[in-house]
Amino acid sequence: MVKRNLLTSLLLYENVRTTKKRAAVIAPQVDKIINYAKTHKPHVAIRYINKTVTDKNASKKIMEVFIKRYAKKSSGLTRTKAAGFRVGDGASVVDISLVEGATVAAPAKEAKKEAPKKKPTPAKTPAK
Repeated sequence: MVKRNLLTSLLLYENVRTTKKRAAVIAPQVDKIINYAKTHKPHVAIRYINKTVTDKNASKKIMEVFIKRYAKKSSGLTRTKAAGFRVGDGASVVDISLVEGATVAAPAKEAKKEAPKKKPTPAKTPAK
């Protein structure tokens, strides 16, 4: 259960601080889930993701953001960085985060294009 919650938090927040061993366990899982979503049909991928991920928003984020961001990458989607030692028991702590991928532009709302306004023709006054 800890692994599923940690994986969900990483997908939602894109950065989590945890122990070194836990980070080593979930790093390949992130690659596996995102690659599965890229290579399968959406309805099949969502069912697979929801078996592991505990939040619907995380699966939605995978399908909408991460597939586009990591379209050209197949592995190495996470980065671990040492963050020192935990105060209580001295366990080594790392920050695990998702790497930067291709920039994904937010879908822009299309502005309605107005037809160019015609200039009013001046009324001709009859000559006197």
